[in-house]
Amino acid sequence: AVNLAHGWACWKTYLGRAEADLCRMDAMRTLGSALLESQRTAEALQVHEANFTLAQRYFPHNRKFSLLVQYHIAFCLMQLGR
Repeated sequence: AVNLAHGWACWKTYLGRAEADLCRMDAMRTLGSALLESQRTAEALQVHEANFTLAQRYFPHNRKFSLLVQYHIAFCLMQLGR
């Protein structure tokens, strides 16, 4: 419950920033991870997919961030049996 509260707090803190802001994108990743830990896998998948879309749009050459988000997407899909 604490991790989920932390995830939402991160997201609310950085929500008002531009889509291309790395802190905002990191807050999305934190929220997605917290949702996954809280067994809210379908919601976590949506957050990670949105984050991946933003990463591809604004930082297509940042392979490290893209791979990290893809890992989270793959883990969500595995948990969902897809």
